[in-house]
Amino acid sequence: MPTVLFVRHGRSSANTAGVLAGWTPGVFLDEAGEAQATRVGESIAAAGIEVAHLVSSPLDRCLQTADRIADELGPLSRSVHPGLGECHYGAWTGRALRDLVSEPLWEVVQDRPSEARFPASDAFRAESLAEVQERALSAVRETDAHVLEQHGPEAVWVAVSHGDVIKAVLAHAAGARLDDFQRFVVDPGSVSVVHYTPRRPFLVRLNDIGGDLRAVRPATAPGRDGDAAVGGGAGAPDTPSAAPADAPGRADEVG
Repeated sequence: MPTVLFVRHGRSSANTAGVLAGWTPGVFLDEAGEAQATRVGESIAAAGIEVAHLVSSPLDRCLQTADRIADELGPLSRSVHPGLGECHYGAWTGRALRDLVSEPLWEVVQDRPSEARFPASDAFRAESLAEVQERALSAVRETDAHVLEQHGPEAVWVAVSHGDVIKAVLAHAAGARLDDFQRFVVDPGSVSVVHYTPRRPFLVRLNDIGGDLRAVRPATAPGRDGDAAVGGGAGAPDTPSAAPADAPGRADEVG
């Protein structure tokens, strides 16, 4: 089955301002975010990974990130999928994070996200985090099936999305409850890798912000497709034995 590189968009103007952008139009990458997006493309190219398809959230900051990645990889198949779009934060959209901390819902988002539904707004749609996870997973499954059909089980594709969306997908891949998704750190411009198989997903890489991406697939284990290497295996061949440490992150940052 194909392998997915989940890329969070580079740092945006809303990130630096401490504002929950949501689906606010016209939120673009800042200078550092542009550099982060370019670095992701360079890392993929340097690893010699042939990307079969690149799919993006429809929001500007993700489209910019996808453009920067594509610039480094050359012509490739691309699409946009609304299922990878940011959480619809409703009345929280556009508000400062420092103000949202005092909202009662903030504690629910932190400790019981499966119960969190954002407040309605006339200007912006609202949804629950459970709905976010469901539609993101649906988008991933749909795209993965398309890539498998068109390019085969060894294909690699890239999904450019948002922090909370990617965290929800990674929690599912790791077999964690949605209530545990705040344990995952997904920084701007980071790459997380999931290899899907008929038996189980493998979480291959988490929150990589500049490491060697040559080993984006787990080593093949004897047995059926999706079997894990009992004892841990020998790792991927011809790759550095030391992986870079993940950067620190904050679980109390929403979006």
